[in-house]
Amino acid sequence: MNAADTAWIIVATALVLFMTLPGLALFYGGLVRGRNVLSVFMQCFGIACLMSLLWLAFGYSIAFGDGNSGFWGGFSHIFLNGVNASTEGAETIFKRLFLLHFK
Repeated sequence: MNAADTAWIIVATALVLFMTLPGLALFYGGLVRGRNVLSVFMQCFGIACLMSLLWLAFGYSIAFGDGNSGFWGGFSHIFLNGVNASTEGAETIFKRLFLLHFK
């Protein structure tokens, strides 16, 4: 395993979460009236939660499946079936690292 690849995945995950939750919420919150800012914050948070659940259920399998089903990566890892701590990813990172922020 490569420490630099692992660190980059962690930093990239943090940047995406900072861009999505406070960044997007503050951007769109500035476009509405003051009384509606909390609504925009909650909508951004709700969408981030929904997308996280969809990633866990289907996206991970499509991205990292074996590809034998003919549908992108396949559905061999649907709902994280068969993914454990020792599952290796590309050649230098663990596949489980893509689930780091869900622990």
